[in-house]
Amino acid sequence: MTDEQQPIESQTHFEKEPEINKYFKAVIKANASDLHLKVGQTPKLRIGDDIRSTTGEELSIEKIEELVFEILTDKQKQFFIETGTINLVYEISPIDRFRVSIFRQRTKVSLAARRITSTIPPFETLHLPGFIQKMADNSYAGLILVTGPSGCGKSTTIASMIDRINRSRSCHIITVEDPLEFIHTDKKAIVSQREIGIDVKDYDDALKSLTRQDPDVVLIGDMANKEAFSTAMRIAERGCLVFGSLHSSSAAQTIQRVLDLYPAGERHLARQSLATTFRAIINQNLLPGIKKDALRVPSVEILLANSIIRKMILEERDSEIEGVIKDFQNEGMQDIIESLHSLVAGGWIDVKVALQYAPNVDELKMALKGIRARS
Repeated sequence: MTDEQQPIESQTHFEKEPEINKYFKAVIKANASDLHLKVGQTPKLRIGDDIRSTTGEELSIEKIEELVFEILTDKQKQFFIETGTINLVYEISPIDRFRVSIFRQRTKVSLAARRITSTIPPFETLHLPGFIQKMADNSYAGLILVTGPSGCGKSTTIASMIDRINRSRSCHIITVEDPLEFIHTDKKAIVSQREIGIDVKDYDDALKSLTRQDPDVVLIGDMANKEAFSTAMRIAERGCLVFGSLHSSSAAQTIQRVLDLYPAGERHLARQSLATTFRAIINQNLLPGIKKDALRVPSVEILLANSIIRKMILEERDSEIEGVIKDFQNEGMQDIIESLHSLVAGGWIDVKVALQYAPNVDELKMALKGIRARS
């Protein structure tokens, strides 16, 4: 059995409250992001970047099995016994949900759970460049990719943009995710959210039926394969605004990462489709902040699809893209050096942090002195 063959079911009704809920409630109370249960250890919470021990007792083999098996259906338990891993979304209230991975390590059962927040932060609180909000307000068709490392706030940025559209535009928004990261309620738009393993078997099935569901705005939560990108570009070509995320370290690298998903013989056509459909790449990272109300702030690179960028993609001149971003920063584009410079100037981050994350330390030092070289 593979991950896609996990039982599409979830246990939601219990005769009494499962004991494991007390650990999930501890996560919420401590405003932690993750819970870890492991044999021989006390329960642990991730708060910020640190994993911290709790005051609970050490967990025995029997206790962990009792805790996790209580929330699994018979089919889920059998799947776990056969495969050693099962992933699910567990809900202790309509607004308190967790992405749970139960796995076997060194023959013993362990659990790792990440809290899924249902509160979509207002755009103004994310400390993102205002131009990103304009992209949501001007909801033209095309592909917008939000990229960066794990835990950099990609999902939050996309959720905020979708919420902005939901509040302002009469349209149909469809999200396909594993799991749902944020819960959107219908406002001016109709929002349909499909969760892999609960509402639909897998991404392939969800993507095949997307075009028949009359979408205007689409979020594809996993863009890690050729099929997902091909579907995204095809939907964008039909007039939809499509959001997706990807792990990459820069806008230029994002383009290469997309093309690398395709066999060599298909990359020319993929370039044509990408050059035609992509609207923007937002690459971000979360940095330690120095203000009490902003302990983590994003550095952001913005690449917009203008005629020059589209031509470079078609002509395989990807290495020149970073220079074009510098030349068009007055039109909404922004490179990382400019982002770091703005964060330092605004008192959001320390100079040492900016230098640590700068792709070119000398260039940033010059920028901090008010000198920026043109490409």
